Amino acid sequence: MGFTRAELESFRGRSVSDLMPEQPRLVFVGINPGLWTAATGAHFGHPGNRFYPALVAAGILPRLPRIDDDGMPPADRGMLLDAGIGISNIVHRATARADELTRAELRDGAARLAVDVTRWRPRVVAIVGVTAYRTGFARPRAQAGRQSDSLGDAELWVVPNPSGLNAHDTVASLADAYAEPARAAGVIP
Repeated sequence: MGFTRAELESFRGRSVSDLMPEQPRLVFVGINPGLWTAATGAHFGHPGNRFYPALVAAGILPRLPRIDDDGMPPADRGMLLDAGIGISNIVHRATARADELTRAELRDGAARLAVDVTRWRPRVVAIVGVTAYRTGFARPRAQAGRQSDSLGDAELWVVPNPSGLNAHDTVASLADAYAEPARAAGVIP
């Protein structure tokens, strides 16, 4: 699996469809798709991203989903959907790095997300990335963990970003953080 830099750049600005079960229990919300994610059409699709290894380590998924140049196979997408897990983004526009997003994009995305969550009706929403949460939701002092606010009727959590750029977190620490909202949503005991 691999793309040239030029191939990845051709996906700049594209979006990736939400992965959403009919009745989501837990929705993970990334900041925005990276270029690799846009190229594969699979959320958190970069091979170095620790999102799926953390979900497996937390007991949320039984195994790693397969992601290749053609995306995530239907059976692996089904594994997430059958677990009641949805995935979306605050901003749908693909960039090489999240710091390419504007404050206005994050705020507009947060407002749109609030509407989407009302329609999806999950038990729990977990925003993946505290800095994006602080900016998008105008909560400059927010910390990771359960938030006092809700999003629609959903319990709201903020969890660490699994990107390799967030080097101080490990798969184990991400797994611990992701397990908390998963327990609250009834995805794991």
